[in-house]
Amino acid sequence: MTSSLTHPDRRTNASPPPAESGRWAVATLALCMLLSSLGTSIANVGLPTIAQAFGASFQQAQWIVLAYLLAITALIVAAGRLGDLVGRRQLLLSGISLFTAASILCGMAPTLFGLVAARVAQGAGAAIMMAITMAAVSEAAPRERTGGAMGLLGTMSAVGTALGPSLGGWLIAWWGWPGLFLINAPLGVLALVLAKRYLPLDQRPRGMVRQGFDPAGAVLLVAVLVAYSLAMTMGRGSFGALNAALLAVAILGMGLFTLVEKRAPAPLIPLEMLHRAGLLAGFGMNSLVMTVVMATLVVGPFYLTQALQLSAAQVGLVMSCGPVITALTGIPAGRLADSWGASRTRIAGLGLMLLGCTALVALPSGFGIPGYVIPLGLVTAGYALFQTANNATVMADVSSADRGVVSGLLNLSRNLGLITGASLMGAVYALGSAAGNVLPAAPAAAAAGMRITFGVAAGLVMVALAIAVFTSGKDADRPM
Repeated sequence: MTSSLTHPDRRTNASPPPAESGRWAVATLALCMLLSSLGTSIANVGLPTIAQAFGASFQQAQWIVLAYLLAITALIVAAGRLGDLVGRRQLLLSGISLFTAASILCGMAPTLFGLVAARVAQGAGAAIMMAITMAAVSEAAPRERTGGAMGLLGTMSAVGTALGPSLGGWLIAWWGWPGLFLINAPLGVLALVLAKRYLPLDQRPRGMVRQGFDPAGAVLLVAVLVAYSLAMTMGRGSFGALNAALLAVAILGMGLFTLVEKRAPAPLIPLEMLHRAGLLAGFGMNSLVMTVVMATLVVGPFYLTQALQLSAAQVGLVMSCGPVITALTGIPAGRLADSWGASRTRIAGLGLMLLGCTALVALPSGFGIPGYVIPLGLVTAGYALFQTANNATVMADVSSADRGVVSGLLNLSRNLGLITGASLMGAVYALGSAAGNVLPAAPAAAAAGMRITFGVAAGLVMVALAIAVFTSGKDADRPM
């Protein structure tokens, strides 16, 4: 890759000053994060309308959401490694283009199968955008502002998640279901223009040897992740023979993947890199925390509906508090990580999450909505602190050559936590409410199920907190 330092003619006289260009570069990455997270949440509200339009069952329509998530989960590590090899700016431009074109195809799909196929392509573009945006932060922002930039990315992810249902409902009312996907076209074009204008050119240090891509490892990892994701999501809450078979395939495939990576001349994931305790700790804590966060999304609606007897509109309003709090605390959390130290901020965030989970276990349902919203606020604010600090810590000392694959692994740990949490926490709630099907649970049973679920969640946070304390290093005493 040519460097802007060796070819100054690639920069025009009209280029903005470096500081201004850096701010626009971070804003561009934030827009990419917004688009990818919006793609996850905006389609959910349209599933009944799409199912009716294509004469499909609701279970068939759910593949519109599942296909997007599967594509992101399966491809995000390979996308990160590819960015390390071909250049992150170049790959991000390709990812934005793919996401935008696939969004248009989604809106024009004549059949449900065509829509699902287009969603796979859209998810592939989103995987590239998610992997590259985090990896490119250190090139777009100075080190002392990395935490703030990470906080902005977290904020935009939360905004996309929170905005999706309400924006989707408005788009369906005015444009019909195609509007859910066509809205991405102008935003994608804007992101493409900004990325071409403001993202720094890819640079490769002199003497650095370009490694090859590992197609065998990539295919095996995709197969493993798809098998695990399907094992956790198929069966509508039950874990049957098919789920067990898929899980066995994932375990065997992971063993085969490890053998292939050990022998590969240019492995997709350099296994020696995983010997760094800080990286493994960051990935592990990320999965544990996201498992807990998914509990609020999966169990919360059942508790609010069954135990507190809220209407659908009231449930939606209460559930929106979580993403809103995350969005509001993301940027301050980044600034705190910059000034206070990422390790301290990470531990403080986990402490808040533990306090919130404990309150959800201890407070009786007689406290009503405040008894849920206040602890939920502690959990989500703590999550914002943890996520920003953990992302900054994991990405801090990674070499430029591995930044993309580490970003992909960090996002993968997040997605695996969400997928595992949806299955695990849903099963815990069903068991705790003493009902195989959680829908008819009585108020007392629903409250018991919620307390047991968040008791398990508190245990997971305690494990993450112990890891954070054990691995806290010198960065606890210095700014990022």
